[in-house]
Amino acid sequence: MEQLSALASASPGATLLLAVIIVASLVALFLAPNALERNLFRPHWLVPRREYLTLVTSGFLHADLAHLLFNAFTFWAFAFSLERSIGTVKFLGLYFFGLLVSDLGTWVKHRNNPGYQSLGASGAILAVLFASIVYFPSASIFILPIPVPIPAPLFALAYLAYSYYASRQGGGRINHDAHLGGALAGIVFVVLTDVDAVARALKVFFG
Repeated sequence: MEQLSALASASPGATLLLAVIIVASLVALFLAPNALERNLFRPHWLVPRREYLTLVTSGFLHADLAHLLFNAFTFWAFAFSLERSIGTVKFLGLYFFGLLVSDLGTWVKHRNNPGYQSLGASGAILAVLFASIVYFPSASIFILPIPVPIPAPLFALAYLAYSYYASRQGGGRINHDAHLGGALAGIVFVVLTDVDAVARALKVFFG
């Protein structure tokens, strides 16, 4: 408990975001399913029906429990250490920059499709993941039951590869198209706010 308290106090932004994502998603999935319908991001109807709030609210809800668990795990694995490194204000700026930029990409692609709708924090979480890789290019994570650590860049590329495949399949209300936009947003954010970190990462990757 003391370790969790210390983690939360050192990374208040990540703690709050993760708590809101988990609680809001669980409530919507199991207690208030109508909340999912009201907060779907629907690019075609964004402007005509002024559903601007869904740009943000759709990023705190998830289409199913597996979607929530995977996103929560990825966020937990990378967000807390990143916030401690760059500070809470910059971390929150990165998160919402990734969320909105990834939504913009989804809007551009699907604005003429009245039936498209999606949920999920994936765009923002991919921004956190890729920004974390810039700051910690040698980081690794453990995923059970895999017995060896997985390099963070490899995990990120596998995540994007799966997202591309899933986006080609369609359906599911998961915004797979936001993943690439979020990843690019994370890198762009670091370039704009801390170009020295990018230079250090390139030295690690390319010697």
